[in-house]
Amino acid sequence: EPLIPMRMSAPYALTLMGHDGAMPRLFVCAWPPADVVDLLEQLPRPAADGVHWVAPETWHITLRFIGDADLDDVVERLGRAVLPAATLTLGPAVDLLSDRHLVVPVTGADTLALAVRSATAGIGERDPHRFRGHLTLARADRGAADRLTDAPITAQFEVRAIALVASDLQPSRPVYSTVAEFDTA
Repeated sequence: EPLIPMRMSAPYALTLMGHDGAMPRLFVCAWPPADVVDLLEQLPRPAADGVHWVAPETWHITLRFIGDADLDDVVERLGRAVLPAATLTLGPAVDLLSDRHLVVPVTGADTLALAVRSATAGIGERDPHRFRGHLTLARADRGAADRLTDAPITAQFEVRAIALVASDLQPSRPVYSTVAEFDTA
């Protein structure tokens, strides 16, 4: 079975694998391109009590949260997966996902997310929820983001590769590092 082309950040991957025997906290995502990030940065981001804005350099569309997992196993499975091309559409407006996440809804990722979830089945944390494509702009205390919804936003982009990302939870904010990328078909 042919492997899908993959690019891996070898020095970082080797650091992860040798890090005190601990497994890295992983997720698979699509990074928005620079022009979409630029458009998202134009959305209002007012200071509001209880609202914690996500840094633009960490904006992504999660296809699957894996959690703690063996890096080699995840890379091998994603490297063998057939990952369909996808056109993602953001919008039409900022919304709430639950009462604690201010998001931009994303459509067009369902088939790609299913392929990722199928390829990585049995690895990491089990996600009992159905996939709901979104890009998180802020996390908030209950009710704090209610008045921040409805800002119009529309963007579209082709996903040419997905990323396997390691998340290092720091006190101020998580630090994300792309460990490997896998081209879509």
